Amino acid sequence: MGMRINTNTAAMNAYRNLSVNDSAMNKSLEKLSSGFRINRAADDAAGLAISEGLKSQIGGLKVAVRNTQDGVSVVQTAEGALAETTSILQRMRDLSVQASNDGGLSTDAKKNIQSEIGQLNSELNRISTTTKFNGKALLDGSYTGTFQVGANANETISVGVGTAMDAASLGVAGINVTGTAGAYGASAASGAALTTFTTNATSAASGSVAFTASGASSAAIAFTAGGSATDAIAVAEFDRLDGTISFGGKSFNLGSVDYTGVTAASAALAKLNTAAKSALGLSTNPFTVGTDTSQLNFGVREAVAGYTGTGGIALGGATATAQNIAAATPTFSQASGASDAIAKLDTAIAKVSSQRADLGALQNRFEHTTANLNVAVENLTASNSRIVDVDMASEMTEFSKNQILVQAGTSMLAQANQSSQSVLKLLQ
Repeated sequence: MGMRINTNTAAMNAYRNLSVNDSAMNKSLEKLSSGFRINRAADDAAGLAISEGLKSQIGGLKVAVRNTQDGVSVVQTAEGALAETTSILQRMRDLSVQASNDGGLSTDAKKNIQSEIGQLNSELNRISTTTKFNGKALLDGSYTGTFQVGANANETISVGVGTAMDAASLGVAGINVTGTAGAYGASAASGAALTTFTTNATSAASGSVAFTASGASSAAIAFTAGGSATDAIAVAEFDRLDGTISFGGKSFNLGSVDYTGVTAASAALAKLNTAAKSALGLSTNPFTVGTDTSQLNFGVREAVAGYTGTGGIALGGATATAQNIAAATPTFSQASGASDAIAKLDTAIAKVSSQRADLGALQNRFEHTTANLNVAVENLTASNSRIVDVDMASEMTEFSKNQILVQAGTSMLAQANQSSQSVLKLLQ
């Protein structure tokens, strides 16, 4: 064999293999100490790209879980407040049923009941305005919320409480259980003018409206909205108008108008006219202030000559002035205060119950969404783990092999370095 000292090929080969095995051992040490199979892109470029995508999904889903839990909290807050609203309405209904017992209650007893109903109405309003989540009002009719319940764009659930839950919006703001049954309907002979109808003074003063026929000279139907014809019209007196008027096959409930926030009688009259025009299909305002300051005149005004209604009511004349109502029987209905209150409270309870049912359904949806998100987080985390996490047993085997190879390589490098010593024997 050739003996050379300038170039030790065996030592170079041993050193190269030692370097390779030492690098492999260091990588194994890195993986074992970090717990990750991929510590840098060079370890697995494709795997790293997949892993980073999965991490984005996992992080987004974890945030979505928190968002969904916020949705549950919002719904629970709103529904909890509505549960108390329902309790209040049920109490008001119980009081109204009690007030309907005319044979066993005195006037003072009814007034005491009405006082409690007034306080309960105030509490309904307070709950509606003060029920909030993170500063956002939930029950004033303005709440709409969109919750991001996924890791990607447009994965949302919307929550809305579009109906205010205050007393006025529920239709119970003006209930008054102290009234008594008023006169039902009014009529006139065929061809006669149905003219003036005034509220019964006693009933009106206590909050109900009874219609009685009087006079025959006017071509309108008039309401005296108070006990005396010389009284000024007050907004509260508009609230007492709670009958139903039917003309031409159409009807209008006087009590359907909400005067909440209205302080001027002129503004109340405007709201009444707007609602009545729409309901009765009229082109001009049907209600006007009468000849004295306390009188509201209802006159059917229609700018169509010879207009004929569809409900057996013929309107004569060719001008848009208050018309005589010939051969007609306008119908008025007015329940007693307590009976009317029961009906209104039944409607309010149904409205609140419907809203609570919607919120309950949303809560169930949110809870199922949360469960689904948690399952997705678990499965995606497991998928990411299979890509980036190191198999400790397998890597420990690889580390042991590389460690032995490094030790062997070191020994062989030493032997290769010693092989050149044999040349010295030739020089002796």
